[in-house]
Parts: sequence; C-alpha cells; structure tokens
Amino acid sequence: TTQLSAKLEEIKLSYSSIITTMDVEKVFHMTGGVGETSYSRNSSLQKKASEMVKHITLETVEEVYLATKPKSIGIADLGCSSGPNTLSNIKDILDKIEGTSRNKLKQSAPEFQVFLNDLPTNDFNAIFQALPEFHQWLKQKDGSDHENKGTNSNIYVAAYPGSFYGRLFPDHCLHFIYSSYSLHWLSKVPRGLYDEQGNSLNKNSIYISENSPCEVSKVYFDQFKEDLSLFLQSRSDELVSGGKMVLILLGREGFNHVDRGNAFFWKILYQALTNLISKGEVEKEKLDSYEVHFYAPCKEEIEEVARENGCFEVERLEMFEIEKTIGNGMSYGTMVAMTVRSIQESMLAHHFGEAIIEGLFKEYGRLVDEEMAKEEIRPITFLLVLRKP
Repeated sequence: TTQLSAKLEEIKLSYSSIITTMDVEKVFHMTGGVGETSYSRNSSLQKKASEMVKHITLETVEEVYLATKPKSIGIADLGCSSGPNTLSNIKDILDKIEGTSRNKLKQSAPEFQVFLNDLPTNDFNAIFQALPEFHQWLKQKDGSDHENKGTNSNIYVAAYPGSFYGRLFPDHCLHFIYSSYSLHWLSKVPRGLYDEQGNSLNKNSIYISENSPCEVSKVYFDQFKEDLSLFLQSRSDELVSGGKMVLILLGREGFNHVDRGNAFFWKILYQALTNLISKGEVEKEKLDSYEVHFYAPCKEEIEEVARENGCFEVERLEMFEIEKTIGNGMSYGTMVAMTVRSIQESMLAHHFGEAIIEGLFKEYGRLVDEEMAKEEIRPITFLLVLRKP
C-alpha cells in the first residue's frame, strides 16, 4: 500500500506541469489594459484579417436576418477579447442589420441582444469602460441616419464569461455567431503528449515540428477534433433554425505540418527559448515540459469534423493570407513579437516566470526578422461559414 501510494504521488507530481482544461481557463488570456504590450495595442493583424473578409461576414448576417426576420435578434462574439476590434465588429453588424431593415424591409430595426464571450480571465472591464463611447456612437448615428426614430435604444450588451467548448447560452436564443482568431486555441494541451510518468514525448519542440515523433500530430488533431465537435454541438443547441456562424481561425495549407506558416512561428519561439537556456535564464527541464494548446488545421480536417458532426451545413470554407504591411518604423519581426506576446504572455509567464518575458520576445522578434530575410513566412487563415438547417 505504501509503495502504491508513493507511485500515485509520483505520477500526480509528474502531471503537475501539464496544462489541463481548468488551467487554461484560469491562466490563458490576452494581455489586458491599454499599455504598450496589451492586446488592445497589438491586435492590428487580427483586425486586418477581419476587415479582409468583412463583406462576407456582413452578407451572412444579412442573409440570416432576411430569412428569420426576428423581432429580437441574438448575436454572439465568441472569444471576443478586450481590444478595439470587439465593439468595432459589433458596430458593423448592427449597422448592416439596421440598413437592411430600413432599405429592404421598410421597417424598424429589431431589438438587439449582443453577447460578448471569452474566458473568465479576459479583461471584460476594458469592454465595459468602452461601452459609454459605444452608446454615444449609436446616439450620434441614430440622430444623423434616422432623424431621432430611436432604433438604437433597443440594443442590449452583456458579457458571458466561460469556455465556448461547451454550452454558454439557452436553447435557440441566437441567430448569428461570430468568432475570430479563437478556435485554433485548444481547451487544453493534449494529454496524449505525455507518457505515464508525465514526461513529454515532444521534448525538442513546443508544437508540431520536424523533430516531433509521428504520434504528436495525431494527438493534437484528436484534441482539435474533440474540441471543435463539442463547439459545433453546443452552438447547434443555441442557434435557431437557419442561424449561421462566421468563424475565422488560423490553419495550414495541405496535410504537412512542417511548413513556413503558423507552425513555423512556434518553431521560432522554441528557438528563442532555447537561446535563453544558454544564458541561464530558462531551465531545459522547464522547456522540455512546455507544449502549446494550439492547432492549425488544414481545410480537409475542418471539413471532416464538420461532416462527422453533422449539425451544420458548410456554406463557405476559404483560405487567405494577411498582407504584411507594417508601420510606426517597426520591423515585421517586432510586430509579430508584440502580437504573440500580447496573446501568449500569460501562459509563458505562468510556466517560466515573468522575468524572461522581455528578453524572450526581443530575441523572438530578432529571429523572425532573420528568417524573413532568408525566405517568406506565410501564415494561413481560414474563413468558415456554417448554417444550421
């Protein structure tokens, strides 16, 4: 009995470094506030992507509204974060529906129920603080466009903290769901990456790379498949018949994981961490036990999960790249480093300690620029439009 207890305690301790679902919900969040390293100040790449496909998002919203003609329309932004993109996206959607009501249906706009969702650790306060300005914009727009008809008084905004890998809302209360740059984040690091003693099978990488054993890509895809299936089933319960979703997520081109796309950025981050080992700032054992809760699917994998789930019809599945324009005298590597830092700082600081963060991302930005000088890095993004029958 004593030996068994000791063995159980050993296994329990060895698993302590694995990022479980609960760990992700407690730790993972974009950097809040409006400081230099905040997500609010470093989300221009995500904004650029949403702008590139905004016409599709708004077409989809209009299609849902014209097909269902609700008196009260439910709209959710899942993984909304806390930057300026959040309410900007909602403004565009409200504008589209109001214009459609006025110009095509010749009637007043519906009541809007807007639900903003992210993990409980998200900086929801930043959103709340931006709401007065948002409502002021609505009043000004109402006065100029509608001559005091007061349509914008029927807009209600609420925050819904919680993981979208599971139910969030009551049955059939939503008409349209939007999620941008969120579904590539897994609910947890796949447990299959660790052996019975809690040792990582992927010691020479933090994601899928040419150094990863062949089973690593399988356990990552299995976790993605499990998560996306649960997401789709949950959203199917919450959407009305004819409701739609627009989902924007990172991915990869073709079946090969080893490319100069999104996976390559993780390879560079691993190299930056490795370089800190030589400086004595990171312990090798710490790096060997770190894996990311991320997966970049290919088109065929997304189609497979959607087909097997069967809750939605795939209306569109398109791949695109963001143009690499930069400004403010900042190099592309520095901009990428600032963006990744605003997203990953919470997880990295939790595992390695806050002391390494500044030096890590300075090194990371340098390495990205170095690689870009050799050959282009091409991160892929997917746009997915789904309809509930």
